[in-house]
Amino acid sequence: MAYKALYRTYRPQTFEEVAGQQHIVRTLKNALETNKIAHAYLFCGPRGTGKTTMAKLFAKALNCEEGIGHQCNKCSNCVEVTEGSHPDVIEIDAASNNGVEQVRDLIDKVNYLPIKGRYKVYIIDEVHMMTMNAFNALLKTLEEPPAHVIFILATTEPHNILPTILSRCQRYDFTKVSDADIEERMIKILEKENVQYDKDAVRAIISLADGGMRDALSILDQILAYSGNTLSEDDVFTLFGLASTREKIEFIKDIANGDVSRTLERINAFSEGGVDLKRLTSDILDILKDVLILRKTRDEHELTVLSEAEADELVQLFDARKLNEFIRSFINAQIDYKTVNNIKTLFELVVLRLSTLEEPEEAPAPKVQVKPVQAPKATPKAEEPEIVIKEDPVPPMEEIKPEPMSEPAPAPAPAPAPAQPKIEKAPDWLLMDDEEQPQIESDGDQYEFDDDMIIKLMVLGDKEARKALLAKWSDLNAYISHPTYGSVVSLLKDGRPFIVTKQFVVLEYDFEKLTSKANIKSNQKLLSELINKMVGHEVFVYSISRSESVRLITAYHNLRQISQLPKPSEIKINIEEIK
Repeated sequence: MAYKALYRTYRPQTFEEVAGQQHIVRTLKNALETNKIAHAYLFCGPRGTGKTTMAKLFAKALNCEEGIGHQCNKCSNCVEVTEGSHPDVIEIDAASNNGVEQVRDLIDKVNYLPIKGRYKVYIIDEVHMMTMNAFNALLKTLEEPPAHVIFILATTEPHNILPTILSRCQRYDFTKVSDADIEERMIKILEKENVQYDKDAVRAIISLADGGMRDALSILDQILAYSGNTLSEDDVFTLFGLASTREKIEFIKDIANGDVSRTLERINAFSEGGVDLKRLTSDILDILKDVLILRKTRDEHELTVLSEAEADELVQLFDARKLNEFIRSFINAQIDYKTVNNIKTLFELVVLRLSTLEEPEEAPAPKVQVKPVQAPKATPKAEEPEIVIKEDPVPPMEEIKPEPMSEPAPAPAPAPAPAQPKIEKAPDWLLMDDEEQPQIESDGDQYEFDDDMIIKLMVLGDKEARKALLAKWSDLNAYISHPTYGSVVSLLKDGRPFIVTKQFVVLEYDFEKLTSKANIKSNQKLLSELINKMVGHEVFVYSISRSESVRLITAYHNLRQISQLPKPSEIKINIEEIK
């Protein structure tokens, strides 16, 4: 008999065997017990979390010969549903049957009564792959199907489904399966298969599966094919190109200690050993998270990757600023991996930068510029040059009292080593009302835009205007320490322009906390005043986090692929209503 994969062999046969998703199991069981059965369901969530399995279990519970809600797995209906041969449980792969003709053929057969069971159950997998015409053809039938028909739609991308379809279904959101549920299920399977295992190997597989029960069993299948009847952590690391926790700790220690030579040696060793640098970056972030947790709470029960002793090793090497800089750099690297051709080079540059954080930067030599100054009206003299010292980069904004000028010398003498040069006042674009003392608030009412609003702004976005604003962004560095405007400029500088339109500027921040602070209504007013000066007209400023921007970019491209983006001419936004 042909070998059957573990995820198929151990597919749950009753609701009780499902790993996780207890909120969905309970709701469906209650619906069956009270006979409150809807005509259409939408199961959505990440891959490998049990959507299709749950659909089959629901079909089995509807048609079991022992009665609605039962799953005896003995009667012919239950057996045939399990084997995929039941005439009244029809599975359709929308990825390959996504056209209007296939849907019309389905609709023609819907009116036929069930052959064997109580209900005809149509399970449409990857339903987001259906064409627009196919969706439209399905609409009427989905809204008012015959009493003996139930539709179950499954998808990993519910945002790509027409709202008119969504509104006709009961929606169930599947979540990633918890590590504890995956571990419990895997250990039962390993014991049933008589496999010798160590728990560190199981945890390594769980980390790779990222909340997917099916992925976990597929990975387990692959490792057992490699190692035989044993499961060890070393085999997992070898097969999937992973580094051990100890290797990752030593790597982080080398970076924190500034040992560039040893750090590069480790990167080369990782690369030669087939270690996935994207995965390594994610694992390093998990370790740094544990270090931050232990540093702030001293609660070892909150640690997810390290033991208390391992975390303590690293806590000694980091202050809060340095630790947060490491976290920020690796988070940005994860995002930048999508846009570079050579991931190893980017990873090396990030690590080298972090390895040299403690080294003082060489100050650039000051530049001397000669600028003509108008002589006072009371003394009719020709214009004479004034020496202005300007350093690159621009110095912090502080008050300067220029030395009184004596009689002009025939030529400027070589200047001695200059004292810290100062600027008399902020540039024109930064000036605000002197009567106001800007105060950045940490709490307060916030502006909130939904995804639809942000996608509309993305459609309206002006790339050239965004480039122009980005070109001015580095000017903010000079004024972070200013006594009046420093706190406002600092909050603004932590973000960066993401969308620029005639009416709006959307900023992107790396952290949720800064995003929330920037969206507090009183703070938004201050940020708007500064950006108004930079762009030359009045705009409304809103902020989103980096994770939101990545998600919204994906949604934007998906909508563009199915021609569902609004046209710029159709977008009407009343900014006064928002304010």
